Amino acid sequence: MEAEAIRTRRLTLAPLAAQYAEEMARVLGDPRLHDFIGGAPASEQGLRARYERLVAGSGESGVSWCNWVVRLRSADCLTGTVQATVVGPQAEIAWVIGTPWQGQGIATEAARGLIGWLAGQGVTTVIAHIHPDHLASAAVAASAGLTATDEWHDGEMRWQLIVG
Repeated sequence: MEAEAIRTRRLTLAPLAAQYAEEMARVLGDPRLHDFIGGAPASEQGLRARYERLVAGSGESGVSWCNWVVRLRSADCLTGTVQATVVGPQAEIAWVIGTPWQGQGIATEAARGLIGWLAGQGVTTVIAHIHPDHLASAAVAASAGLTATDEWHDGEMRWQLIVG
């Protein structure tokens, strides 16, 4: 499975490419984005190398890495990323929206668009792992149709949606 452009009402999810590293380094440059996931903002060069690895794929048979940048069409700017790791009929998704664009429904709209695209590709189960204190991300998951489970992975709660 390969990422394809996805359009929602306000957004275009464009397949990830190394050319986005410069703009994304600014979008993802706020250290507060790492409060729940750890680490620190990556440099442009670090993001370029990471994006090249992601675009190259997992290298594992049956495992697809699908990654997108999120473009807000009205402002013609990138605002974050969404991703899906797809194994058979299951996809694990994640999203990161830059601090200046948070609270505008962009993450929810992007997650819903991603889930709709995944369903069209035959995915039947969508999961996300969310830190229990990350209330904004939990709200995105719930708004996108995922439900919290009692399962945990590396200190994060598993959220799940059965599609269809």
